[in-house]
Amino acid sequence: MKAVVLAAGNGVRLRPVTETRPKPLIPVLCKPVLGWHLEWLSRLNIDEVVLVVNYMKEMIMDYVSRFHRGLRVRYVVQDPPLGTGDAVVKALDHLPYSEDVLIVYSDVFIKDASVYRELTSIKEPVILGAVVDKPEHYGVLELENGRLKRIVEKPPQPPSPIANAGVYKLNTKDIDEHKNVGVSVRGEVEFTDIVSNIARVKQVNVYTLPKGWWIDIGRPWHILEANKMALEDLKRSIKGVVEEPVRITGEVYVGEGSTIHSFSSLEGPVYIDSNVEVGPNARVRPFSVICNGSKVGFSVEVKESVLFENVRASHLAYIGDSVVCENVNLGAGTITANLRFDEKPVKMMVKDRLEDTGRVKLGAVIGGYVKTGVNVSIMPGVKIGSYSWILPGAVVHRDVPSKTTYPEQPRRL
Repeated sequence: MKAVVLAAGNGVRLRPVTETRPKPLIPVLCKPVLGWHLEWLSRLNIDEVVLVVNYMKEMIMDYVSRFHRGLRVRYVVQDPPLGTGDAVVKALDHLPYSEDVLIVYSDVFIKDASVYRELTSIKEPVILGAVVDKPEHYGVLELENGRLKRIVEKPPQPPSPIANAGVYKLNTKDIDEHKNVGVSVRGEVEFTDIVSNIARVKQVNVYTLPKGWWIDIGRPWHILEANKMALEDLKRSIKGVVEEPVRITGEVYVGEGSTIHSFSSLEGPVYIDSNVEVGPNARVRPFSVICNGSKVGFSVEVKESVLFENVRASHLAYIGDSVVCENVNLGAGTITANLRFDEKPVKMMVKDRLEDTGRVKLGAVIGGYVKTGVNVSIMPGVKIGSYSWILPGAVVHRDVPSKTTYPEQPRRL
């Protein structure tokens, strides 16, 4: 069996995170979400993966060549990107006719890899569903006698609580015969329309995941939730150096080459990747992830946040419920506020639209290569674009575009 992995999207709703990396390379426990899928596929009887790419495709190809050499991968460039249906149709040219294929969206995270094995063991066509709290935010599976009837995109009145989880096992012949679906209101060819057409003439089974086993990483705060989901299954393992005295409670992973300096506190579940430096006198609280090469220094506190690679918070900072992208340097006294005075859910701008995140506690989303000066305060839900500089003493109460100095300084003759 072959697999098709869709990794061409540009992730506009995830900006500023996707200004410096493609969406499939967003880390979950410091491993790109694409890497999780490729590892799971490598455990099956998959003889080739067709990877559909476009946005920042060179970064994806470089990652796969370095970390998944044992997997046979064929690249298909979707240019221009015209939707998931168009991506799958382009991949059909490189697949055998009338054979089963596993199709995966690379921006979803699944808690248990055994799901793939279950899907491939079912003889009939099958789609993966997931029970969610707000199905109206997703494509929803409408069922009839336990089988798929159709997929309805973001319906105001969902016919079921089961969202389309973005994993399918279908026959290439069926896809080819039902590929002419036209363009959606978004101006794209939707693969869900193709699947709905197949379901009208052929039985398509539904394999449903329980609530809390699946997430679509489509918004910046979903990065926190995906990592939290993965941390729930973390097992304690200390491979780095731990100086005395250090307090470690709960399930904590410390990677090789990392050092936890004296008088620091790690409160699991916490994932600390390789070559990370923590402390002295640092506090890392539950559901925090700190990736390769980062430093959480003297009297720095990290709470339920994800720090990408090479983040530097050397002293006297608070990082709460925040996403901090690669190569960010946080000056002494930088604070990410994560709670509104009225304790209502934090809102965040997504594609020029203010969205309710549903999170009472949410800090900042800081893009790659950002630098903050000393004593900077960042308000809840604020996004700072990549390569921006935040000047000392600034209070950041609104989003900052990329490559910007904030606050803007008046020109001087």
